Amino acid sequence: MLQRISELIGRYRTFLITAHERLDGDALGSELGLYHLLTGMGKEATVYNQDPTPENYRFLPGSDRIVHDLPPLDPVEVAFILDCSELERVGREASRIASAPTLINIDHHISNEGFCDTALVDPQASSTGEMICRVVSHMGLAVTPEAATCLYTAILTDTGGFRYGNTSQGALLAAAGLVAGGADPQWISEHIYETNSPAKIRLLAAVLPTLTIEEGGSVGSLTVTQQAIAAAGALPEHTEGFVDLPRSIRGVMISILYAELPDGRYKLSMRSKGNVNVEQVARTFGGGGHMNAAACRIEGEITDIKRRVLEAIRTSAAS
Repeated sequence: MLQRISELIGRYRTFLITAHERLDGDALGSELGLYHLLTGMGKEATVYNQDPTPENYRFLPGSDRIVHDLPPLDPVEVAFILDCSELERVGREASRIASAPTLINIDHHISNEGFCDTALVDPQASSTGEMICRVVSHMGLAVTPEAATCLYTAILTDTGGFRYGNTSQGALLAAAGLVAGGADPQWISEHIYETNSPAKIRLLAAVLPTLTIEEGGSVGSLTVTQQAIAAAGALPEHTEGFVDLPRSIRGVMISILYAELPDGRYKLSMRSKGNVNVEQVARTFGGGGHMNAAACRIEGEITDIKRRVLEAIRTSAAS
């Protein structure tokens, strides 16, 4: 598949690049890394995202060129759908993007069942950014400092700062190559992890009292309501990283962030340690992801949602 993608990149000139809603570092870093690689080859590329770029990723080179209104697709020959296990994850423009003559999916989610004829999917990869690095290597391209910064960000964030179980040899080798290409680990980490806004810290202060430890200390959770977000003057993006806090508690094997959405549903972000599979839990509710990191959306009253999720965790543990 690497050869097929390389041939398509070489053959065509006009590209669209997109990723999932509620952008994270892997989605943005992969998009912009690919953007720099394509434009460096003299190609025309447009990065489209439904949602705005979170403020702590606006330092990424090229982030100011991302568009949030999908342009006419007549000139587009190839559309890259990155870090998505299904096309619908790009948001409301999914059907229009599907009309592009050629679709290429590059993804590492275990829940990806294949929605493109041309798909590079590897659940063993640390990140989509690592997989873009494979494309670069296969094509023998030189990595610019701009592309290196973006792709390093993708790998750094999806490995939890090189702390998660997906911090493989491949991830570390790819990151080392990107540092050699001009990525500055300290500068990147400072922008991602040490530029929190006062609103985010106010929101965190409001959310910490919701901490709940259940199932004999093995499941920890936090809850974020729309009211708390508004009172803190925060944005939904400011909840990034909150799910990792219960996971840091001794004995907690599964960490859950229950985040209320504007439509009243709740988005559940889940993290786990070791061989505890939260992807199986998320799949119960129509979601997916990875064994140690997954998400889903559930309708209902929060007390009932928590009860249902704990039941699913027990069922998964027993299977």
